[in-house]
Amino acid sequence: MNHTEACIALNMIPRIGPVRIRKLLDFFGSPEAILSAKKSQFEQIPGIGPDTATELAAWEQTVDLSAELARIQEFGVHVITQADPVYPPMLREIHDPPTVLYVWGKLLENDRHAVGVVGSRKTTHYGIECARKLSYQLAYSGLTVVSGLARGIDTAAHQGALAAKGRTIAVIGSGFQFLYPPENRELAEKIVANGAVVSEFSITVQPDRQTFPMRNRIISGWSFGTLVVEAGLNSGALISANMALEQGRTVYSVPGPIDRPNSMGTNKLIQQGAKLVLDAGDILDDLGTLFRHQPELIRSAPDDLTEEQKTIYQAIADDEALIDQIVARSGLPAGKVMSTLLTLEMKNLVKQLPGQRFVRLL
Repeated sequence: MNHTEACIALNMIPRIGPVRIRKLLDFFGSPEAILSAKKSQFEQIPGIGPDTATELAAWEQTVDLSAELARIQEFGVHVITQADPVYPPMLREIHDPPTVLYVWGKLLENDRHAVGVVGSRKTTHYGIECARKLSYQLAYSGLTVVSGLARGIDTAAHQGALAAKGRTIAVIGSGFQFLYPPENRELAEKIVANGAVVSEFSITVQPDRQTFPMRNRIISGWSFGTLVVEAGLNSGALISANMALEQGRTVYSVPGPIDRPNSMGTNKLIQQGAKLVLDAGDILDDLGTLFRHQPELIRSAPDDLTEEQKTIYQAIADDEALIDQIVARSGLPAGKVMSTLLTLEMKNLVKQLPGQRFVRLL
């Protein structure tokens, strides 16, 4: 049994979570040593009672490791541990980091520069459009968008990142045999082509009320900050925001109309000190202060623009430009200029200032 297989087995033992596993690792030094230890050795560890010691010593009676390894191969996933270089470094620092991560797709080193995007499952058109636009801008700028593959805001966040041809990670609250929600299977397959779907649960674990909060701590722990796009006062997204704060992460929030229930949670977060976000620049501005050395993001370059987009982008020049100036310099109709500027803004290449003035961001 190698290190990864031992971690998989530990992760499958009932009622032995990441915090206890960390305590066991501190005592025994390796997962292999834990699995070969005797009941009397477990009983020496503070917080490990007789029942837990019995369960650990008899782990082979409850864990079918060979069957799980066969399922891992069948589902086409691979498993990483905290010892693997691609294990997200910020996730490793939280109080209860996952012992293993089942990965469908591929993790890259740059996925450590990530922002979580969460929100309500029952959302409005406003929320969906905000999630798509902001995730598009963040992914286009080179950040990895991490979300939960759920209906509503999560789905829009992944779609926005994919539209920008950027990186996105979906963290699910179940094993891969019960990917949830089932209607997002096609979206998951698209994510795998330019990112990964990730779970800490063994293949046959079904989703329940406990698995989703566990999933949420991974989203917030993976990321330097969590963006809440739309959430009511009782939304699970607020749990993610609280987890982010407990983990020492920044919380960002998109304001919404004061008379809509779906905006009450996000507006309250702003009242409590979350950073108000109007566009991705409000998050990108923090990179210089959150990291000792600002990360080098793999930003999509303007070369992939159409000829009209290039013309309008260049018409802004190196200073602020009024819409009338851009129209005059580009020689294009005002309607075409306005729609193209919106596209460039979504690509995070330009930013609109008050008074219909625009500046280039690259």
